[in-house]
Amino acid sequence: MIADRRGEGPPPPPPGWTPRARSAEELCALVELLPESPGVYLMRDRRGVVVYVGKANKLRARVRQYFSGHDTRSFVPLLGRLLGDIETVVTSNDKEALLLENTLIKAHRPRFNVKLRDDKQFLVLRLDPRAQWPRLELVRRSGSDGARYFGPYTSAVSVRHTLRVVNRHFKLRTCTDYTLHHRSRPCLQHQIGRCPAPCVYEVDAAAYERQVREVGLFLDGRHHELLREVRAAMEDAAARLDFEQAARLRDRLQALETSLVGQRVVGGGDADQDVIGTYREGGQVEFVVLHVRRGALVGTRSYSQRGMELPDAEVLHSFLAAYYADAPWIPDEVILPAPLCEDDMGPLVAWLREMSGRKTALLVPERGDRHKLALLARRNAAANFVARRDRRQDSALALAQLQSRLALSRLPRVIECFDISHIQGSDPVASMVVFVDGAPAKRRYRSFKIQGLGGELAQGSVQNDDFASMAEVLGRRLARGLAARGEVSELVGDALEEAAAADLHKDVSKDMVDDAAEVVIDDDDDDDEVEDALEEEEEEEEGDPWALPDLIVIDGGKGQLSRVVAMMKQLGVSIGAEGVDVVALAKERLIKEARAGGGRGRAGAAAEGAGEGAELRPERVFSPGLREPIVLRPGSSELFLITRLRDEAHRFAITHHRKRRGKRALKSELDAIVGVGPALRKALLKRFGGVAGVRAATPEELLTVQGVGARLAARIREALGSG
Repeated sequence: MIADRRGEGPPPPPPGWTPRARSAEELCALVELLPESPGVYLMRDRRGVVVYVGKANKLRARVRQYFSGHDTRSFVPLLGRLLGDIETVVTSNDKEALLLENTLIKAHRPRFNVKLRDDKQFLVLRLDPRAQWPRLELVRRSGSDGARYFGPYTSAVSVRHTLRVVNRHFKLRTCTDYTLHHRSRPCLQHQIGRCPAPCVYEVDAAAYERQVREVGLFLDGRHHELLREVRAAMEDAAARLDFEQAARLRDRLQALETSLVGQRVVGGGDADQDVIGTYREGGQVEFVVLHVRRGALVGTRSYSQRGMELPDAEVLHSFLAAYYADAPWIPDEVILPAPLCEDDMGPLVAWLREMSGRKTALLVPERGDRHKLALLARRNAAANFVARRDRRQDSALALAQLQSRLALSRLPRVIECFDISHIQGSDPVASMVVFVDGAPAKRRYRSFKIQGLGGELAQGSVQNDDFASMAEVLGRRLARGLAARGEVSELVGDALEEAAAADLHKDVSKDMVDDAAEVVIDDDDDDDEVEDALEEEEEEEEGDPWALPDLIVIDGGKGQLSRVVAMMKQLGVSIGAEGVDVVALAKERLIKEARAGGGRGRAGAAAEGAGEGAELRPERVFSPGLREPIVLRPGSSELFLITRLRDEAHRFAITHHRKRRGKRALKSELDAIVGVGPALRKALLKRFGGVAGVRAATPEELLTVQGVGARLAARIREALGSG
């Protein structure tokens, strides 16, 4: 049995393995020894690592195409220089070869095969009509258990919306089977009219079964049939003079019509379809799968593949095999952008039909509605490819331009930005945000509580000195970075002790769904979107997250920069190539101008408005050793990157400050009195109605509260003052 090594690197070669071919000529000789039977071939490089797995109806003929000498495709010379051996596994038929190919791809994770993430991304809705009082539930994998599965839903948002619609308009239970059999009284869903509570009440089984059928019609996309049945039931209730039931059915009919009107129809017919779109430039390939259910576009998925050196037909076949190996639902039709190899199409169709249990067709349309869908999928793939490529290229360009414009010693791949937040010095906090390769690395964000000049700045105390606060935070952060290097001097040790005492904590964003892909519907309406749930995995740098970055950006001017530079010198952190680059970014300001005697002088700080005589001072970057600030060109990539970094640090600092200030606001003056705990504080507030009442109370009145003695009463009056 071959183990599934999904998520790991490729397995090592067999012990004692040596390449049988060390040149293109020796490789061609090996090809002539391959069998003519159906089976699977494994291409190993000269280190023994499997780089490609393929299947063929006739192994020798298929592999010979790569080395015939008439093939001018770019990957052929690469294989001749790369490969050290070609192994084969003979099977009885094409379908067995396809199954074995999928198994070997998962086991070896070859470099040139399409690799997709597992089915944890798929979301499906399960409805088992055979169960007692069926319910609709969200699952990750469909099974052959007789239940009905609807989906896949490619977005958690869309599937939750569907569940909300079903729960609101169809009265099915939402509780688990265990709760159903152990509940003694109805839940809130029954009280708000969304569940008949079969757990405790007698329920009309026929009416409940009708509800289950309507849910199936709704999720199947058979909306016209569903609306027709609800309308007929409403008219029947009215004819029976059951006007209350008729009114409820009328409201449901109106709600369903409203919820269904927003669904975008992109094709005709009642078939379920997956439409595959591809866009390729060299070895970079973008795949898009549009899920069309009964003419309505219900979702999309997007996949990027790099290093695909094989021809289009083989890349497409590899993608289809990987995608449908774990897909929870196989549609009636799979619309392809181009035909597959002749000996790939038949086995793939047979395999899909066997897994789905019904007829499944692979189509390459040349005209009609299906052809329009194929063009739509290709446009989406091209749009996604450009969007993904531009983000990477823009980040690289912005980093290079930032390095050049600020004369940095190295490319700033890892940038940290610091900001201070407080209100007139109260509750001062600092933030540290990290960008890696021009993108936020939210798992590395940190927030700091300012200790203050005395080292014991209590919550709510005042330190209205941004220069000192910034120097303190940078000192603590740099001390941790030096400790990660093993460079711990006496000053660094003191700074580490201060950092430990400061209760430095980590704030990690839980919502990591980035880069929702926009789906182009037509040329005239680019505002319609279908959310793509393909979550981009955030790439984290290996090693200690406290390792020193390439560039430190502080929010401030020359004063903050001078204090930080002094702190770095004290800790022994050099600036530049041997240490860390550091700059300060001053915000854009609007200043007034005063004219006197034909000369020009600047007077006042930021103006209230852009009146006559006002001047806009742009964003300025201060760098150590330069007297004048650097002004970045408006609209430039480097300005966009550094201001985005500063704004993110500002947002993160304000968020932490508000949380800290909110916690302090919830505290009472009684909390600071020794001997007054939570229970006694509650009793005092209840007895006197608030802190003002406690302050106005006499010592005798305070003694009437259980737990308050003469000494504590005197302490309370002394702390609060007599009213």
